[in-house]
Amino acid sequence: MTKVLVIGGAGYIGSHVVKELLENGFEAVVFDNMSTGQEENLFPEAGFIKGDILDRPALDKALAQNIDAVVHLAAKKAVGESMENPALYAQNNLTGSINILNAMLENNVKHIVFSSSAAVYGMPQYLPIDENHPLKPINFYGYTKLVMEQLMSWYATLKDFNYIALRYFNAVGYAADKSITGREKKPQNLLPIIMETASNKRESFNIFGSDYETPDGTCRRDYIHVSDLASAHVLSIRKLMSDKKSYALNLGTGKPTSVKEIVDAAENVIGKRLNYHFAARRPGDPAELYADSALAKKVLGWEPRYTNIEEIIRTTWNLEI
Repeated sequence: MTKVLVIGGAGYIGSHVVKELLENGFEAVVFDNMSTGQEENLFPEAGFIKGDILDRPALDKALAQNIDAVVHLAAKKAVGESMENPALYAQNNLTGSINILNAMLENNVKHIVFSSSAAVYGMPQYLPIDENHPLKPINFYGYTKLVMEQLMSWYATLKDFNYIALRYFNAVGYAADKSITGREKKPQNLLPIIMETASNKRESFNIFGSDYETPDGTCRRDYIHVSDLASAHVLSIRKLMSDKKSYALNLGTGKPTSVKEIVDAAENVIGKRLNYHFAARRPGDPAELYADSALAKKVLGWEPRYTNIEEIIRTTWNLEI
């Protein structure tokens, strides 16, 4: 049985990856410092090691347990915070990730699926964005993801090592069977904020910008269900272990949805009006950002199952009712 170490496996995306691995016959071990991970997201069938990626001996100990592949999801990810505190992001997203790679080499673990981001592209020069788009991140978070992609590419060239970097677009939703219930702490993304407003945990929320050159004036993004992201990780591990090549792949639906459309769809699903306000644009927010994921389909045979935005929202709202 293939044994996978899921670093950050108690977090939002990580717990869905663990679920998908277990359901597809893999053995999963979670490595997480629980700074943002949650105990209710841990599966009893999976092993658990409490540890930090800045603790190299802890990584060595975890990777010495006959691990076949690693999924790395342990990154700081708040764009604004990365611009205010680059040292924190350099330490965690760069130093911590380098620790993982070096511990893998030391322990003869040759396959890694890396959680990357559409933030590596920066402002879109054309749409939809494919993997040939120029890589020009406009925030420090995106820069850390790009640096790690480049570093893994060098490691793959110089060592017996291969990787798949998955460039996520906007992850949303929860497992439809309600098996994962842990909410993100202090969410900064649109849908969790909408859910907190709908369940009276916050009074209102802001829509940043109403004058973009889009059909309704609000930003349009590519929202991909977290279970679809998780399935891509399983396919990636199988691909790495079968043909031992490295790739960087987009994960998105290719279908842009505006902020206002998300809000309207959420009101339909929830059955009540939400309290929100229009605010000024945020610096660096492009009007539109959506993916061409044809390469992921070609390389992995991956396709998103969730393409209806109300269905995606319902998987989140179901946890509130």
